[in-house]
Amino acid sequence: MAVAEEQALPRLIGADESAAFEVIHAGTERRLIIACDHASRRIPRSLGTLGLSNQYLDDHIAWDIGAAEVARILCRRLGCVAMLGNYSRLVIDLNRHLDDATAMPEISDGVLIPGNMSLGEVQRAQRIRELYDPYHEAMRREISSLVSGERVPVMINIHSFTPQQHGLDRPWDVGVLWDADARLALPLMAQLRSGGGIRVGDNEPYSGRHPADFTVDHHAESLGLACAGVEIRQDLVADPGGQAAWAGRLARALEAVLADEDLYRRAATATGD
Repeated sequence: MAVAEEQALPRLIGADESAAFEVIHAGTERRLIIACDHASRRIPRSLGTLGLSNQYLDDHIAWDIGAAEVARILCRRLGCVAMLGNYSRLVIDLNRHLDDATAMPEISDGVLIPGNMSLGEVQRAQRIRELYDPYHEAMRREISSLVSGERVPVMINIHSFTPQQHGLDRPWDVGVLWDADARLALPLMAQLRSGGGIRVGDNEPYSGRHPADFTVDHHAESLGLACAGVEIRQDLVADPGGQAAWAGRLARALEAVLADEDLYRRAATATGD
């Protein structure tokens, strides 16, 4: 990469635009961090609309509908730290490895993304430098601040999913995603099911074992932190009432689960990546 070429580019994010991420400190005593990678549909002004109409920028391809407000309410209810990405996953997906083609997708759910077509190395590096790296560096700092001796924090990653995909219904109300460490996921699923009437997916509609799941893999599983992804069906959190209801439901379930002191110890499954 030509350093001069990179330096010649105007900044991706203007001085008057939102920072790459938002950190909420609703309390620092609880060893819990909530992540919300796909919280926003915002596009940096310098990129226009990526060549897309508002129809697509309002759609699930641009963000996880309802997830941000669920994360904010949950953070306040539980008195913990939350980290939210402030720009659309179409600009750069914070929950992907950088060598994944979907990190800066040219197509998403069948929709061409004109502003991502044939991105050069310099343009890709700019998005990484201004959006991706700051988010993950801040995540590392927040996690480190919650480590005390042998006691470590727990991580929850909040997402939402579409009611249908490729013409097939997805019947779950919520899914809990996990990989090798089940300390958080199994009791969380049990709590969510205990009230009845809620269809809880076990590694559905996505799997926590899928390699695309970067944030939890990199920041939690690699360090042996108890962790889980939570996917809520988008139509259930599309309005403030649904967002508040689901944040409350998750808060009640997590309050019970987080009382287990074993969650705050490193698992033997840590990979050290």
